[in-house]
Amino acid sequence: MADAVPLWAHSPAPGSNQWHGLVEHLRGTAELARRFAAPFGGGDVAYWLGALHDVGKAACGWQDKLTTVANTGAPVGIDHKSLGTRIAAERGLGGFANGIFGHHGGLVDGPLLLGALKKRLVDNAANVASAEAVLAQLLPDLPADLAPFIPAVWLREPLVGEMALRLCYSALVDADSLDTSAHFRRLPGPQVRPDADFDRLYKLFEQRRGEELAGRGSSPIAALRDRVYAECLAAAEREPGVFRLGAPTGAGKTLASGGFALRHAALHGKRRVIVAVPFLTITEQNAAVYRRLLDEDGTEPAVLEHHSQANFDDDVARRWARLAAENWDAPFVVTTFVRLFESLYARKPAAMRRVHRLANAVIVLDEVQALPHPMLAPILDGLRLLVEHFGATVLLSSATQPSFWALEEFKGVRQVDLIQDTPKLVSELRRVRFEWQVTEPKPTLAEIATQAAAEPAALVVVNTTANAKVVFDCWRDTEPESAAWHLSTRMCPAHRQHVLAQVRQRLKRGERVLLVSTQLVEAGVDVDFPVVFRAMAPADSLLQAAGRANREGLLPQGGRVVIFAPADGGQPPTYKTLVGCAGQHFGPDKDDPDDLAALGRYYCDVYDALNLADVGQVGQAIQKARGRWEFETVSDGPVIDPVSKKRDRKRAFRMIDDEGISVVTPQGALAPEKHRELEQVIEELRSAPVPDMAKLRLLQPYTTNVHKSALRNLGVGALMKPMLGTDVRPGALVEWCGRYDPDTGIDFDPCLEDFVL
Repeated sequence: MADAVPLWAHSPAPGSNQWHGLVEHLRGTAELARRFAAPFGGGDVAYWLGALHDVGKAACGWQDKLTTVANTGAPVGIDHKSLGTRIAAERGLGGFANGIFGHHGGLVDGPLLLGALKKRLVDNAANVASAEAVLAQLLPDLPADLAPFIPAVWLREPLVGEMALRLCYSALVDADSLDTSAHFRRLPGPQVRPDADFDRLYKLFEQRRGEELAGRGSSPIAALRDRVYAECLAAAEREPGVFRLGAPTGAGKTLASGGFALRHAALHGKRRVIVAVPFLTITEQNAAVYRRLLDEDGTEPAVLEHHSQANFDDDVARRWARLAAENWDAPFVVTTFVRLFESLYARKPAAMRRVHRLANAVIVLDEVQALPHPMLAPILDGLRLLVEHFGATVLLSSATQPSFWALEEFKGVRQVDLIQDTPKLVSELRRVRFEWQVTEPKPTLAEIATQAAAEPAALVVVNTTANAKVVFDCWRDTEPESAAWHLSTRMCPAHRQHVLAQVRQRLKRGERVLLVSTQLVEAGVDVDFPVVFRAMAPADSLLQAAGRANREGLLPQGGRVVIFAPADGGQPPTYKTLVGCAGQHFGPDKDDPDDLAALGRYYCDVYDALNLADVGQVGQAIQKARGRWEFETVSDGPVIDPVSKKRDRKRAFRMIDDEGISVVTPQGALAPEKHRELEQVIEELRSAPVPDMAKLRLLQPYTTNVHKSALRNLGVGALMKPMLGTDVRPGALVEWCGRYDPDTGIDFDPCLEDFVL
């Protein structure tokens, strides 16, 4: 009977009459999952997860319902995961069967898996029995015992096993999405790029870097940058592990870390390079540098930039939205800390489908001092596991290297410093002198704006977007055209890049330029001012801001860095303890922030003040949950109400306290034709049955993340038009239909005429 009646996995794509065969989908998913998981030793586990994930679709009831809804786009709505989960668990995969159970809805807490499975098996007994009757015909080669496929260490060490399941699950859901997407897009097969030739990419990088530097001319620190680069390339020959690049600001870490990563990947057979940074501005800048050095005309780009975008795991996201989620299928990925680590510790398919790419990769964490302290325990432990058990190499890059080895999660981890004598290099690259305005009477923001305006060129860095606007408004009407500039996260990436380009040009030509920015400018952004004013902040932020002063070392007397405590300034809530620790170590009659020994003591004091090792801290609680394979507890927080099953999201893994709203601002385009093109892309995405990932990527330069508190302003929500889904809420992708100031970006002060029909 099974031979006479074909079994389907999916209905035809729009405009097609080609159904997706069930056996074809099971085998296609299994083979692709094996390919993804083989580099970390999970190939066979992932294969059988893929082969079993949809066997429940063989049920007569499921097949009948698929036929009924085929032309409507409605879901089948009948359980199809329980049989595969049960078979996998019974035949030796144990907790790894969670991957099948959660291949649509997400991984669940391991201790609850069997109970949830039993209930579904009872509720769907007839369909389970119907599908199981043809299991042998679907998978005639299914082994009776799958346990031998699991590496022993995955079972012996709970945290290793937990990470292994994350990676195997990622391989499964990515393979499932790719195979399904190929069917609905009417492609001949899943679209997966071949492995990169890193030897060729490294040689191309070297060649183009040499050509660029040859055209730049010399500066007092050019020779030091060459030395840093050479030492990084030499260290790339070392065995995979954890490396540190502690070169000062302005030492050329972007090129040096990129060269190290490419050469290390070429020498040690790594699959890809993933560069993660804390701020979008650095993502944009670094991605532009790497694209210039690695992308070639007429070929698929080597560099993929991935940051702000919609949350495709939202409960109301349609199937096509999940299929469009980014999976990092590129040789060289530039992303953010948020995307990297919230993907690693997520539990749902769209975010996790990219996680398997971390295995056997070179992971570069740039400006690593910006990792959030409460999450350091799971972050550092995750990095350790990826290195020790899953073939990754990790490079921690920062001018202000944190004291991670003082924390339990990194004790005993072998480290290799790329620079042989960091203190000597810091001394040779010292280019600024610090001044302090932190005692009473403290200056106002307006007074700092006046002080900065007395300079031919100056940068002011403040702690909030509101403070940045106050300073800019002081200059807006008094400075000549194109002399005063503003940077904040209210501006889309393309707008910010335009401002930085204009500022750099004016600095290069020696023209008057005043720039006020939030902290997004201070880490890794390549600008060179003679004077920098920095609002009091954590010590690493002070030193990072100082790196924007006299960056090329051309000023004989050195650059000036003025640290001030504004009487009317604000700061993020997370700054309070850190600023307090900074004030104890740095200031008038104390050390300057570029003293490495003092900086090390500062970090240790911060860790103690934050009590990071206490079992009650959120990071330690997450570690405990990970050890119990409680995936939902890690990503969504522990259950606080057993009746409603409500969870405490404040105790979940979060790189930032609150998820924002991804806001697309076509108004940020300078050219009218670009504005029109973006509006057309937006409408095409709204109406597309399957969104084009390439079109979503086109919107990235015009997408910024807005904190959900913006919705408190009267009328702001009405000016956000949903693009994927129907609601305006955290995780959504929306179009901004309100005012966009050409100087300061999104205007959250809507005027009455915006609501006039």
